[in-house]
Amino acid sequence: MKPFLYTLNQFGKMTELFSHTASRQLSQMFFAVLFFHGFEYLLAIVFHGKSNVTLKSLLISQQYILAMILSILEYLLELYFSPELKEHWWISNFGLLMVVVGEVIRKLAIITGGRAFTHLIQRYHEEHHKLVTHGVYSIVRHPGYTGFLIWSVGTQVMLCNPVSTVAFTVVVWNFFHRRIPYEEYFLRQFFGEYEEFAKRVPSGIPFVM
Repeated sequence: MKPFLYTLNQFGKMTELFSHTASRQLSQMFFAVLFFHGFEYLLAIVFHGKSNVTLKSLLISQQYILAMILSILEYLLELYFSPELKEHWWISNFGLLMVVVGEVIRKLAIITGGRAFTHLIQRYHEEHHKLVTHGVYSIVRHPGYTGFLIWSVGTQVMLCNPVSTVAFTVVVWNFFHRRIPYEEYFLRQFFGEYEEFAKRVPSGIPFVM
């Protein structure tokens, strides 16, 4: 009888929380993801033309979808078993701030880079491919990556997801840790001044030179 009453009590708490806490946090998550990818796609069309833009510009892969599904699953499980975990509003609001800051940095990188900003690593130099060193690029070399790291981790902090926060941090950091040296190998070939630029400006990803 006691286990049944406990489950009933937890269900009642979860239902109550879902009417306020979960509805707010999940709606913020949905809007953040929708705005990020939708605006990303629109900017790609603006700078590269609709004929040169594919659905890949939405930056949605199978691994990304799986990660988001698992993060929502974690959220629902924790909401059921430890609903008080989702009530740390100062943490959730800090995550929302991270989402906004990451979004702004990412989009500033795209707008400042213009046609030079691409979602795929350029292995061959094209005429429109210029080395951008002004604006947000004068602060960090890869502001697009910086923005995405802050944004992606922020979505999980906003949901008060401890497991996914750590997982997103490790996975995204490791992705850029491998991607940046590979990308900069070509940038050093394209632009003779890149070496000096790299010494002067940090990468924008912690512990990645």
